[in-house]
Amino acid sequence: MAFRAFWNSPVGPKTTHFWGPVANWGFVTAGLADTQKPPQMISGNMTAAMCICSGLLMRFAWMVQPRNYLLLACHASNEIVQLYQLSRLAKSQG
Repeated sequence: MAFRAFWNSPVGPKTTHFWGPVANWGFVTAGLADTQKPPQMISGNMTAAMCICSGLLMRFAWMVQPRNYLLLACHASNEIVQLYQLSRLAKSQG
């Protein structure tokens, strides 16, 4: 019964409210993989752009109806990873 309700919900697997955030977890995975690379390989501009984008998309996920908690969690996680990458870059540049 609960599965059927989720399946047919406005944020269920039949919608882009579900599959968009699922695909966006790739950004988080890639960011986590990049933490193993040397900080000299980090692009400050791209990482800053990812931070801005995730910040904007977190607000969108909160404001859209119905609220998209999966998208919010995805971009909050990406924001944390990208801010960590920026801190690594700043430390490496002194």
